[in-house]
Amino acid sequence: MKHIKIMTIFGTRPEAIKMAPVIQALEKERNIQSIVTVTAQHRSQLDQVLQAFNITPNYDLNIMKTGQTLVDINTAILTNLTPILQQETPHMVLVHGDAGTSFAAALCAFYNQTPIGHVEAGLRSGDKYQPFPEEINRKLISHMADIHFAPTEDSRQNLLKENITKNIYVTGNTAIDAISITPNYVFQESILNQLDYTKKIITLTAHRRENLGENMHNICNAVVTLAANNPHIHFVYPVHQNPRVREVVQAILGSNPAVTLTEPINITDMHNLVSKSYLVLTDSGGLQEEAPHMNVPVIVLRNVTERPEGLATNVLKLAGTYQQTICDTVQNLLDNPHEHKAMAQGKNPFGDGKAAGRIVRGIGDYFDSSFGKV
Repeated sequence: MKHIKIMTIFGTRPEAIKMAPVIQALEKERNIQSIVTVTAQHRSQLDQVLQAFNITPNYDLNIMKTGQTLVDINTAILTNLTPILQQETPHMVLVHGDAGTSFAAALCAFYNQTPIGHVEAGLRSGDKYQPFPEEINRKLISHMADIHFAPTEDSRQNLLKENITKNIYVTGNTAIDAISITPNYVFQESILNQLDYTKKIITLTAHRRENLGENMHNICNAVVTLAANNPHIHFVYPVHQNPRVREVVQAILGSNPAVTLTEPINITDMHNLVSKSYLVLTDSGGLQEEAPHMNVPVIVLRNVTERPEGLATNVLKLAGTYQQTICDTVQNLLDNPHEHKAMAQGKNPFGDGKAAGRIVRGIGDYFDSSFGKV
């Protein structure tokens, strides 16, 4: 059987979480040489995930710098990744989703005429500025990729509409695989052990570029209003390290006793926290997939979502970024337990925890080899 060298490339926390099951599946195949390259687009948050999944990169570009721009990220990756690809000459590069690392790594692989596999392919919001720059990143990756691992049938249809018709595999989302391999232990972060779990816990994350500024103020002010009107709830907000996020969050929520602000927490604690939550409020993509698997309704703090399957199955609700709309959407679920229950019991459309194996089998098909049978 042909021996194949596969290089996975990622740089952010969400990418790392979703690529970890793929790396584990690749490493089970004796005829695959797995090479892990990280860019460290987000340094500390990436390192948390590497530790949690016991992943040791073969290459670490360590590109993160204070105040880095999209141009900084792209140029640093192109410059530093090129000699690695030329030295290793992998048979395929795997990138994930839509982050800056994914786009730059795919572009670098294309420049080196290396086949590209795209994990979590085909997501579309239909608005090139929401999310920004991710919507355009993933569309451009799709037109460079040689094999597409679409998490859902809707994602496959999006690719077909763009005349991308070859080598598409519907796999489910590897986020669900990751949940199955992060054990649900007691919290490692002491602050999470000190929460009053007799109250309804609402986990909140908000950090996206399009939500910086006025939208972030709206989200935080909605939290203030909801907390004042509902003494039986408590918000937990792991705050992103972006100074523009932290400045607003600290100013509005820093002294609110109904809100616990934490540093970004490790993935095991995050999954544990979500599983104990009554609701999740988020502008993240991954939590839209993960929380429904744990029967926790999600309020999406965006105007559009590239995961419409969750809206169709009623595990997600789109609240946008206006303060009153957020308040009304959350309050409705607090006041109507039957509606909350209907969301919590909705079918998660994003996967069954077996996506990584399907991805490895797809790679085998591409190279006419038999993989993914372990």
